[in-house]
Amino acid sequence: MGNGRCIIIGAGDFTLSEIEKKKEDLCIAVDGGYLYCKLLAIEPDFLIGDMDSIDESMKEEIEEIKSRNPGKVIELNTEKDDTDALAAIKLGIEKGYETFLIYGAMGGRLEHTIANIQCLSYLKNNGKKGYMMDANVMVTVIKDESVKFAKSMDGYLSLFALGKEAKGVTIKGMKYLLDQITVTNDYPIGISNEFIGEEGEITVEEGMLLLIVTWNEEEQEA
Repeated sequence: MGNGRCIIIGAGDFTLSEIEKKKEDLCIAVDGGYLYCKLLAIEPDFLIGDMDSIDESMKEEIEEIKSRNPGKVIELNTEKDDTDALAAIKLGIEKGYETFLIYGAMGGRLEHTIANIQCLSYLKNNGKKGYMMDANVMVTVIKDESVKFAKSMDGYLSLFALGKEAKGVTIKGMKYLLDQITVTNDYPIGISNEFIGEEGEITVEEGMLLLIVTWNEEEQEA
């Protein structure tokens, strides 16, 4: 596995034209996300889900995969506690992965997006790193820590408290600064901050923050 990442491809909105999958990466298609894998010419290591969003034209192909490699297709009961995405995350954790890139996890039904945000919290609370990704947006969760952003970042960053409050929140190197404040879940003070060509830094001393980064141009890495 080495420094591999767990790449999870769901069935939500998807605007990327490619995803880099390295040899050491694990790729899990979640239900209808299998179609995106096909379009991107990515061979997933696993397909997991209750198969309620699988295109009819692919069901015969999936049955053929099951006959050749039964362990590759994990079909879940439609009545279950874990969402398909959370089941995929638990599989990635079981396989030993620490960093999770989740695509096709936004858009569509709002409740699905919120459920996937909660999956990011699940990852953080289990000591893993999780990122929901699309062409010009990245969503992640930080907890009792600091994160830095490169000077080259161009776009917007919003932060929100996950839980009643997040204490000791500091923002440096951005258009709007904060210094050791408490961010609550009923006042959106962290919306639409801007990168200004300086190294940015977000700190939360106690609690969890949801970070949403939207790029003006092509995707960049924090």
